[in-house]
Amino acid sequence: MVEPIKIWVSAAGPNPWKPVIILEKLALGPDLRKLNPSGKVPVMEDPNTELMLWESGAIVLYLIDQYDTEKKLVYTTLKEKNLLNQWLMFQMSQQGPYYGQIGWFNYFHPEKLPSVVDRYVEQAERVLGVLNGALEGKTWLVGDKCTYADLSFFMWNVILPLSMLYPAGETPLSKFSNVLAWHDRMQARESVKKTLAVRQGIMDAEGLGNNALRTDLSLDDMSKKLSGSNS
Repeated sequence: MVEPIKIWVSAAGPNPWKPVIILEKLALGPDLRKLNPSGKVPVMEDPNTELMLWESGAIVLYLIDQYDTEKKLVYTTLKEKNLLNQWLMFQMSQQGPYYGQIGWFNYFHPEKLPSVVDRYVEQAERVLGVLNGALEGKTWLVGDKCTYADLSFFMWNVILPLSMLYPAGETPLSKFSNVLAWHDRMQARESVKKTLAVRQGIMDAEGLGNNALRTDLSLDDMSKKLSGSNS
């Protein structure tokens, strides 16, 4: 019997929820700084193999390799296997960093720098354009099923409207019809719904608003706290 796999998460950040979605799909149901030299989440501890990992992409690949025995989220053929890795690397090197910087400079950076935000928004839209082109005439990025590569993009696209200060109910994905349809398909999946519900529960328990910020602190207070923690 497989023992529960522990994942350390934070409610606000998208990266910790990438492996959680994978765990939900596969039906698998300490001091953070001591676990992860970078002091960030996610961190995974698997008591079944006595392995501890950090970095969301590494955790996703481990879970797929170790537990996706039915190949629900992966292909094993040479072409498809390498295309999956390509898209995961694209997500980690392009989507995550650019989206993250938009959120930082819009919400937390003590000085407003519109030209910096514009640069990161431009790059985020470039990423969306690449995805939109890749999805032309296709349902999923690789092959004919939803894989870990698709799901790895999901959470960052969830928070993008907030990061870019879009009004409630609007999304920058609407400019990219293939991406929006792809995102909606993933959001309709049961494993994704469960993950979003768990995340919302943690946000509610931590007193976070829909934008994942503390409801009892102003943006200025949040910025000061974050700046102090990074000094």
